[in-house]
Amino acid sequence: MAIEETASQPRILVAGCGALGGRIATLLARDATVFGLRRQANKVPAGVEPVAADLLQPTQLRQVLPSDLDAVIYCLTPSQYSDQGYRDAYVTGLNNLLDALDGQRPQRLIFISSTSVYHQDDDSWVDEDSATEPARFSGQCILEGEQRARDSRIPATVVRLSGIYGPSRRRFLTAVQDGGMNPRSPGPYSNRIHEEDAARAVVHLLELALSGNDVAPTYLVSDCEPVRLDEVVRWVQDQVPCRTPGDDARTGGRAGSKRCRNQRLLSTGFRFQYPDFRAGYGEMIAQEKPDDAG
Repeated sequence: MAIEETASQPRILVAGCGALGGRIATLLARDATVFGLRRQANKVPAGVEPVAADLLQPTQLRQVLPSDLDAVIYCLTPSQYSDQGYRDAYVTGLNNLLDALDGQRPQRLIFISSTSVYHQDDDSWVDEDSATEPARFSGQCILEGEQRARDSRIPATVVRLSGIYGPSRRRFLTAVQDGGMNPRSPGPYSNRIHEEDAARAVVHLLELALSGNDVAPTYLVSDCEPVRLDEVVRWVQDQVPCRTPGDDARTGGRAGSKRCRNQRLLSTGFRFQYPDFRAGYGEMIAQEKPDDAG
């Protein structure tokens, strides 16, 4: 579904135009005027209007923020893994942006969140209505940002992404190949979303909203197969040569053990390009292999 045609193209701001935000912006730019906000504006993708600004500098932000915005996507990555880093990215930066938007009336705010807001560690299923009581500062700051988005005067949708992987996020695949993963069996359940599907899902939901369709306050965006970590590691080891795990190899995950249900997203008509880890990692592994014809 494309954004409904109007006399003029929608004006959309992607605040945080890094790897994921940049891909979202590129996909949206087919049918909209898209502004990509980041400190290093020269890294904003082609076809997207660059906006050089630091979300932690409110005076600067007010001076450069585009006018007459129809939608805003907030897609920040913390500069460091610390309470301050997460608070800057998910709370302070959002507060500054919402203050700078005073006087504008966008139709939709999409806040990119994370399944780290869930605390469950008992193999249970979670969805958008499950309890969120994170013990770590990262989940706590993200949850505070979610609430700030919902409390804003802009109709807000929170998108909770599970672990993102793909061509620009190869850390797990590289760790397995290098012998850095040796999870216990049975391992904890893990959940993931390919970076292309993550971007496509955000675009899909925004297009629904801007076309006048009902959009829920929260969506859990994860692929269709929660799977135990040791199963994923064994599968990768069966597909490609991997070093034998050493004594310092990781034996568990970092996100507890839960299973993410994506039924609400599927009910909107969204379909995954990479519905499970085999589709995504399989393509990445195939792209690594040398061309036999060469």
